[in-house]
Amino acid sequence: MDSKRPLLLQSPRTPNDQEFPTIPVFPELPKSKSSSSNTVTFSGVEYGQQVDNKTSSNSSTSSSKSAMSIHSMSSSKRNNSLNHSGSKKPVTVRYGSKGGGDSDGLTMSQRELRDEDARLVYINDPEKTNESFEFFGNSIRTAKYSILTFIPRNLFEQFHRVAYVYFLIIAILNQLPQLAVFGRYVSILPLAFVLFVTGVKDAFEDWRRHNSDKVENNRLASVLIHDGSFIDKKWKDIRVGEIVKIKTNETIPCDIVLLSTSDPTGVAYVQTINLDGESNLKTRYAKQETGSKVQPRYTGLIKCEKPNRNIYGFMANMEIDGKKLSLGSTNIVLRGCELKNTSWALGVAVYCGRDTKAMLNSSGAPSKRSRLETRMNYEIIMLSSFLVALCTITSVCAAVWLKRHKDELNLLPYYRKLDFSKPKVEDYKYYGWGLEIFFTFLMSVIVYQVMIPIALYISMELVRVGQAYFMIEDHRLYDEATDSKFQCRALNINEDLGQIKYVFSDKTGTLTENKMEFQCASIWGVDYSSTKASMDGEQGEYSVQALATCNTIVPLVVDTPDSDVKLLDYQGESPDEQALAYAAAAYGFMLIERTSGHIVIDIHGKRLKFNVLGLHEFDSDRKRMSVILGYPDNSVKLFVKGADTTMFNVIDKSYNMDLIKSTETHLHSYSSLGLRTLVIGMKELNTSEFEQWHAAYEAASTAVFGRAAMLKKISNNVENNVCILGASAIEDKLQQGVPEAIESLRAAGIKVWVLTGDKQETAISIGFSSKLLTRNMTQVIINSNNRVSCRKNLKDALERSRKLMSTYGVGNNDGAVANQIALIIDGGSLVHILDSEHEEELFQLASLCSVVLCCRVAPLQKAGIVSLVKNRTSDMTLAIGDGANDVSMIQMADVGVGISGQEGRQAVMSSDFAMGQFRFLVPLLLIHGHWNYQRLGYMILYNFYRNAVLVLVLFWYVLYTAFTLTTAINEWNLGRSTLLKFPQLYSAGQRDEAYNKKLFLLTMADTLWQSMVIFWPPLFAYWKSTIDIASIGDLWTLATNSKSDFNVN
Repeated sequence: MDSKRPLLLQSPRTPNDQEFPTIPVFPELPKSKSSSSNTVTFSGVEYGQQVDNKTSSNSSTSSSKSAMSIHSMSSSKRNNSLNHSGSKKPVTVRYGSKGGGDSDGLTMSQRELRDEDARLVYINDPEKTNESFEFFGNSIRTAKYSILTFIPRNLFEQFHRVAYVYFLIIAILNQLPQLAVFGRYVSILPLAFVLFVTGVKDAFEDWRRHNSDKVENNRLASVLIHDGSFIDKKWKDIRVGEIVKIKTNETIPCDIVLLSTSDPTGVAYVQTINLDGESNLKTRYAKQETGSKVQPRYTGLIKCEKPNRNIYGFMANMEIDGKKLSLGSTNIVLRGCELKNTSWALGVAVYCGRDTKAMLNSSGAPSKRSRLETRMNYEIIMLSSFLVALCTITSVCAAVWLKRHKDELNLLPYYRKLDFSKPKVEDYKYYGWGLEIFFTFLMSVIVYQVMIPIALYISMELVRVGQAYFMIEDHRLYDEATDSKFQCRALNINEDLGQIKYVFSDKTGTLTENKMEFQCASIWGVDYSSTKASMDGEQGEYSVQALATCNTIVPLVVDTPDSDVKLLDYQGESPDEQALAYAAAAYGFMLIERTSGHIVIDIHGKRLKFNVLGLHEFDSDRKRMSVILGYPDNSVKLFVKGADTTMFNVIDKSYNMDLIKSTETHLHSYSSLGLRTLVIGMKELNTSEFEQWHAAYEAASTAVFGRAAMLKKISNNVENNVCILGASAIEDKLQQGVPEAIESLRAAGIKVWVLTGDKQETAISIGFSSKLLTRNMTQVIINSNNRVSCRKNLKDALERSRKLMSTYGVGNNDGAVANQIALIIDGGSLVHILDSEHEEELFQLASLCSVVLCCRVAPLQKAGIVSLVKNRTSDMTLAIGDGANDVSMIQMADVGVGISGQEGRQAVMSSDFAMGQFRFLVPLLLIHGHWNYQRLGYMILYNFYRNAVLVLVLFWYVLYTAFTLTTAINEWNLGRSTLLKFPQLYSAGQRDEAYNKKLFLLTMADTLWQSMVIFWPPLFAYWKSTIDIASIGDLWTLATNSKSDFNVN
C-alpha cells in the first residue's frame, strides 16, 4: 500500500472553528447515515456547506462548548449529565483520559499519592513554597570534583585498585634506611607517574564538565514577577513555585506543570529528543481552569509526588479556586524538552536542578570489568603468594648463612660487626640475627616487587584507548544512513568482544528497520491484499476512519518550493501509528488537524470535524487503545485497536462468528509473512453507556486515592462487546545484511537468541527470513497459559530434545546436533518459569538448542532470560537492542550494544558500545573482538613473563651475586580477510586460547627455565676463571655472554 505523505488541497490554510459547524452531543443518538452516495461522509457536515442562522447559532454555542479543554474538571451535574427526557440542552463534555490529566493512570504503578509522599508547591509563591523546606535550586552539577575535593577524592578512587595499594606499600618500605635497596625518591616515581597521568586525565574530563555546567546554568528564561511582567532570569536562579514562560523552539529549564498555552484549548507540542532521543512530537495539556486566568492572578497549591526517575509518569493534584484537579504525565513538561509548534507556554516549576527527572536519570556509561582483568586479579594473587615464597626462601637461606658464618661476621664485607674506621671501634650496621632476617625479608619484597608490574595497568589503558580508536575509525562500522560512527562508551571491556558465546537480540528496530509500511488489511472478512482494491461499503469506511482517528498523530503542514503545494507530516510516538495514518490518507481519509477537543478529517475532499470525547491511550497491560468520537448527528462511537490477544477478549463473539473466524485466518496469514498485525473494532455508545462512562471518569479523575486503579477499570469497562471491523498488517523490513550476519555469527560458534514482543507467527517468519531458523531444524514450541501445563510442556520438550540429541548424535560427533533444534517460547510461559524451580530445566533445554526465540516477552523477561544464562554458565553474553524496552537486557548482559534506531536513544545511553546496524556485529566481534582479546591477552602474558624472568634471575643472583635482562617477544596476528573468511577462528576467544590458567602456568614454568638458562651458563663459564668478583657481577659481562650463548645456539 502506498503510504507516502498525502498532498493537501491547493493553497490550504489551517481551518478555524468558524469554518466547521460544531454539533453538540444531544441525548438522542441515532444511527449515522451517509449523506451522499458518491461522497464518503459519516453523517457529518461537508466542508463549505451553507447553514442557516439557527444552525449557525447552535454551531456558535457548541463551538464555545467544544473549545473546552479536555482537562475541564467541571463536575456540575446540570452541565455534565445527559438526561433521558430528550432535551436539546447541550452537554459540557470531559474529553477522555487523554486530557484527563492522568493518562498515566493506566500505565504507572499502582501506588497512590499520600501526604507523607508529597511535596507542596504554591503557585507563583516561591517564598512560601520554600519556607518550610528548602528545595534544591535549579543549578545543576555534573562535575565530580571541586578544587578542594579533587586530590583526596581522586586518590581515593584510584586506590580502589588493590595493585596501587601494593605499590604504595613497596614505596613506603623503600623509604626506611635499612630497606633502601633503590633510591628513596626513585622508588616513588613509577606510582607517582601513574597517579599523576590518571589524575590529569580525570581533571581534564571534569574541567569539560564544569564548563558544560556553567553554560547550562547561565542560560536565560522568562520568569513571572508579582506585577505581571516577565524578567529574564538565569536558569540556576529559578526556584520551585515560580512561573516560567517558554517560547517556541526554546528548551524547558526545569520540570514544569503547564498552566496555559497559546492554544485556546491548552495544547502544547514538545519534542523530547534531548531527553530520550525521540524526535516525534508529544502533546501536553494545560488545565482549562488555569488557562483562562489572568497571569498575575495565578494562585493555588500543587501537591505532587516526591522527585523520582520515572519520566513517563507523574501524579499530582492541584487546588485552585476551591476545586481539586488531577494532574498526570500529560500535564508536565520535563527539563530538556523543546517547545514546538506552540507560540508560548506558561508553567509552574515543581522540580528544579537535581530533583528534575532528567538529572535523576542522568548517568554515565555502565561500569563493568572485563573478564580478562577479573581473571588477572587471581593470577596476581598467585604471583603475590609466589613472591612471598621467594622472599621467605631468601630470608631463611640468609638466616642459615648468618648462623654458619657468625664467627666471621667481624671481617666479612657488609656483615662485619666492628667498624675500624673510627678511633673507637663500634658495631658496623648489624642489628642482630633476628632483625637481619626480618630486614632481609622486607628487602627481598622490594627487590622482587617487579613480579607484579605497575606498568601493566597503564599499558592496558593505553592499549584499550588505541583499540577504541581503531573501532571508532573503522569504516565497516560506519552507518551512512544515519551518519553515525561506532561509539565506545566503556573502554575497560574491549577485550570481552572476543569471547562472546551468546548474543541476545531484540527484533523490531534491531533486526528490522522499524520503518513501518502498510501492506494489507482484512475488512469485514475480506482480505484487501492488493493495493488496487477499494474499500466500499459502510464497514470499510468505518475501518479506514478508525485508522485515521484512533491514534495520537499530530499532523504538521510542511512547506515546499511550490507555494501552492503543501505536504502533511504525521508526527507520532509510534511508527505503527504513522504508517496507519498514512495508509488511511492514501484511502482518502486524511487527518489534517488535531486539537485537544476535536479532529478534522478530509474525506475524499470533504472536511469533517469530530469531537474527541475520550481517548484511552495504549498501555502495556491492555495492549490496546480507544477513542470516543462525537458525530455531527449526535451519535457517539467508540473505536478500538490493539493486539489480537487482547482484542478478541473484548469482541462480541455472539455477533458474527464467521467474520471473527475469517479475520483470525487472515491474521494468521499476515503473521506467517512476518507482518505486524492489529485488530480494529467499533462500538456505538447509547445515552446510558456514555453517561455512565462520563460520570465514572469524572469521579475517578478527581479522586485523591485509588485514581490509577479506577481509571484502568473504566477503560476496561467501556472497551467490551466491541464489533470487529477487521485487521491491519504492517511490514517491518529486515535491515541490510542481517541474514548474512547471523549466519557468520553462528559459523563462529555464537548462539543467537531473539527476544521480541511480537506474536509467535510473526517472530517465526522473521526467524526464517533472517536465517536464524532453517527448514531442517526441529522446532520445540512451549506456549502455555497456566503453571501446570507449562511445567508439563517444559518437561516434555526437554525429554524430546534429549532424544533428538541422542538420535542425531549417532555418528555425528562434531556438535552439529545442536543446529537441529530451535526452542520457541512465549512470554506467558516465561511468567511461570522465570524465578521458579523450573529455571534450571529451561536452561538445560536451551543449552541443547542453537536457537532460542522468545515471543511476547516483557522488558523484565528479556533481562530474566539473559540472567538465566549469565548466572548458570561462564560463557560471555552480549545483548543488543534499540529501544527503551531493551535497556534492562542491555545492562544485564556482560556486553551491551545499543542501536541508534527509530525508538530513541535510551538503549544507546545505557550501552557499552553503540552502532547503527545489526550487521556491524560481524566485524566488531570477528575482527576487533578477536584482535582486542588476543593482543591484550598476549600483552599481559608478556608483562608477566618479562618481569618473572627478571625476578627469578634476581633470585638466583641473590645466591651468587649476579643479574641480567631478558629479550622481547614478537607476536603474529591474523589479517582481516582471513578472520572474515574463516569465522571459526573466532572460537579461539571462546576457548580462552590466548589467556587461561594452563597457559599462565606454562608461561611461569617457562620463565623458570629461561631464568636458569640466562643465569647458569655464564656462571659455569667463569666458574674456575681468574676474573675478579667485580667482573663476574658486571652487567655488561653477563649480558654479552648471555647474548653470545644464545647466538651460538
